[in-house]
Amino acid sequence: MKDEMKSMKDNSVWDLVELPEGVKLIGCKWILKTKRDSKGNIVRYKARLVAKGFTQKEGIDYKETFSPVSSKDSFRIIMALVAHYDLELHQMDVKIAFLNGNIDETIYMVQPENFESNDSKQLVCRLKRSIYGLKQASRQWYRKFDQDLGNASFVLGIQIYRDRSKCILELSQKAYIDKVLSRFGVSNCAPRDMPMAKGDKFSLHQCPKNELEKKDMERFPMPRQ
Repeated sequence: MKDEMKSMKDNSVWDLVELPEGVKLIGCKWILKTKRDSKGNIVRYKARLVAKGFTQKEGIDYKETFSPVSSKDSFRIIMALVAHYDLELHQMDVKIAFLNGNIDETIYMVQPENFESNDSKQLVCRLKRSIYGLKQASRQWYRKFDQDLGNASFVLGIQIYRDRSKCILELSQKAYIDKVLSRFGVSNCAPRDMPMAKGDKFSLHQCPKNELEKKDMERFPMPRQ
């Protein structure tokens, strides 16, 4: 939390001011996260101050919110091009990205819990830069690359295995799959092939309709939690 507050101070994210009469105040809260590596091991713990943007009103304290987002399909296309043309593939770390974005609206926020100014507890934060949680935050920030992490190995929760000699690049979501299995208490289940083509759709019309079909379906037991 102290590191997060230091980043806020170093980037002059807000000024402490008196709340103007009749102006709405938004809240904030601390979000604690655990950063893991490609094998699911804990790398570090992180605290992030997040504004309660769900209380913002369109046209008053935010206007545009659109910003580009990553697409798994685009990611796979990039990986295919990298493998085919034997391109270099590096990943970059974006540090305190949102804090680099200015905001056009005037927004007042309560002081962060446990970090209120001793001499000015009655004051509020007048935001000068966007922080996580604001409706417009993702649109306002510009990318600031802080550190080159070298060859990409774990991106968007996907582990990357590469054999440049064979022009092969494999993607694995083992860490995510293990997390889901653990959540539903089936971590020790045995792996089986899933003969399912991408894009298959299922509906109630495919359910067994009579006793004979139900009996036939019993030959394929489904896992239970």
